[in-house]
Amino acid sequence: MSDVYLRFVNTPFGKTAAQSLGLPSPLPLKRWKRGDQPFVEGNVLVGAAAGGKAVSHLGQTLGASPAKVFHASNLTTLTDSAKVGNKASPLALDADIEERFAALVFDATGMKTTEDLRAVYDFFHPTIKKLAPHGRVLVIGQEPSSCRAPAKAAAHQALEGFVRSVAKEVGKRGATANLLWQANGAEKALDSSVRFFLSARSAYVSGQVARVGKTAEVMPADPARPLSGKVALVTGASRGIGASIAETLTRDGATVIGLDIPQAMEELQKVTDALGGKALGCDITDPNAPTQIADFIKQHFDGVDLVIHNAGITRDKTLGNMPAHFWDMTIAVNLTAEEHIDEALMKQDLLKENGRIVCISSISGIAGNFGQTNYSAAKSGVIGYVEAMAKQVKNGVTINAVAPGFIETQMTADMPFTIREAGRRMNSLSQGGLPVDVAEAIAWYCNPASNGVNGNVVRVCGQSLIGK
Repeated sequence: MSDVYLRFVNTPFGKTAAQSLGLPSPLPLKRWKRGDQPFVEGNVLVGAAAGGKAVSHLGQTLGASPAKVFHASNLTTLTDSAKVGNKASPLALDADIEERFAALVFDATGMKTTEDLRAVYDFFHPTIKKLAPHGRVLVIGQEPSSCRAPAKAAAHQALEGFVRSVAKEVGKRGATANLLWQANGAEKALDSSVRFFLSARSAYVSGQVARVGKTAEVMPADPARPLSGKVALVTGASRGIGASIAETLTRDGATVIGLDIPQAMEELQKVTDALGGKALGCDITDPNAPTQIADFIKQHFDGVDLVIHNAGITRDKTLGNMPAHFWDMTIAVNLTAEEHIDEALMKQDLLKENGRIVCISSISGIAGNFGQTNYSAAKSGVIGYVEAMAKQVKNGVTINAVAPGFIETQMTADMPFTIREAGRRMNSLSQGGLPVDVAEAIAWYCNPASNGVNGNVVRVCGQSLIGK
């Protein structure tokens, strides 16, 4: 459904009216357009606290883009910023700054005490107003739980509050801010995450924290099609978010097995035929479903590389009025079926080495929602499942989840007007997301270079004001 208000406030008359009435004036987000599009263009400013461990690797990643890279200079707290490399030009932060920046990137991994947070202020204070519309703020810190010294842990935990606040300040310009917490020695595993968070692919992801673990460096043979040769199973693929996931993974080179209930086979077949994939009609709550899925995979392929658990339903009622079958069905589709499918695929060695499992949680699973005790329980259970499974998966397999907020789908189009408008505006970007926003986050998880990203739950919600 089209967002009429978003279109209106981006007309000359609408912009004036919104300003006079004190209403939000969101900018339409810039999203990914083509496979060979650079992940970042324009000016990028890099800063680093003393002892930054990621800054030189940031230089290598940014060097693969056409961006003009600068590094902060002339401030004693930021002298290590020059380690980004010789291709970066120095930019004095103690003088007037004329440049506008597509991205501000800060390496805080070297911080040891809370006093070192002054470097964060010294970098962003003179530059944040120079962030261009649709710009990106990205901070890299150290996983606080890996810091033995309490003062060091406090400094790196402080980055979360800082980034979430920055995201709310820059969101009115269509810009985002996010934080990467890296494990010790994980600098080489940052590349895919840096590319994602600096690109238009992350247009609706803001105020988020992602963890990157130490792992072997992997670079896809073709960065424009990083999933070439991969086979992906996508449940609930006949329409909406599921169809967008199938399209995005195909764009990145994967062959898709689209799965949906038999009643949706006509729609599903249209999606998979257009993508050159395979369609499987299957009720995932059927006790025989895991075997049926496994047999279909064996019939057509030698296994799958990517498993995307997108299928989901809502059956809303307040708890006292909820019939038992509403509860049972919602838990079965949104949670239990995922466990059974994964168990069957791994037991039969059908999930390949370095495979990816991605589950769909929800803001409802994080913050709860009126009339959705069943759905909220299921989607919160997804988070627990992902976090526990991340400690058990082997052979290079990773498992992560996305938690969408208000996404423009047929389901949200059917909402009452006031609820729909509240959902759209109650986030830092003041608009709803699109199915492709969820799909892009899943594609980031699925990238072979994201092998250090495991056990994460990243919200695709424009930094919704609901939840944490």
